[in-house]
Amino acid sequence: MARSLPPLNWFRSFEAAARHLNFTAAADELGLTQSAISQQIRSLETRFGVRLFERKARGLTITDDGRKLLPQVGAALEMLGAASAKFDTGPTESLLSVATSVSVAQWILAPRINCFLAAHPGVRLRFLSTVWPDEFKASIADVEIRFGAEKQVGYKALRLGPDRLVAVYNPELVGESSRAPLIETVGTSMNWQKWAAAAGTVLDRSPVIYVDNFGLALELAIQGQGIALTSSLLAAEKLASGELKLLEDASLSNPEGYFLAADENVEAAKNFKDWLLEEIRS
Repeated sequence: MARSLPPLNWFRSFEAAARHLNFTAAADELGLTQSAISQQIRSLETRFGVRLFERKARGLTITDDGRKLLPQVGAALEMLGAASAKFDTGPTESLLSVATSVSVAQWILAPRINCFLAAHPGVRLRFLSTVWPDEFKASIADVEIRFGAEKQVGYKALRLGPDRLVAVYNPELVGESSRAPLIETVGTSMNWQKWAAAAGTVLDRSPVIYVDNFGLALELAIQGQGIALTSSLLAAEKLASGELKLLEDASLSNPEGYFLAADENVEAAKNFKDWLLEEIRS
């Protein structure tokens, strides 16, 4: 059986870091945090069993193994970009395209989208699952909902909120919730220790489940797999229904969040933006 390849995101992070010789610059380019870039590259190094960079006080230097890998990764990414461009014909006329992550589509849009369609019966929707900045650029979408810090999400993007980090769990969780596994989302600047400080409590254990997006953390909590530190915006419906409960009456401000941008030249896009902002406010 052929060995599975490492995730494409790891290669993107490696290639960007190798060009910049700086994790922070690579993070700015890809719309991620510095810690996410660092973790993905460490994962790639662990997978290959070699060091790709030497970490030094004043920056990075690429190793011999990294130099061998870089041209092949760069060429492969260029080939993938060229191949996908041939199929990108842009949005179909009269079809409103919305580019966003699966987390936003599942937890924010899906429970509400029938209301938008009922109010705008002539609109057809096309959802594009996107995460990376270049994926948003390639999608040519009418509406974009991105995750990141304000400086990463683009001009005139409006933050969806209120949105803070909350600790949530399924009330049917087996055993005491105080001893349940902690679920943490990597690639963001907030973590369980910072939440504990905001809650005025002390954690006596570390997370045992790590995920790369708030939506998956939320799903694991719903399934009773542990306590998730996740977005209050994503968790709002499940908290309102009682399917999830807050571990403490505490929340943590998050510099990263979900930002909405719409093509003001497309009437349906403006309507979608106004509708979603009103839905979240209410």
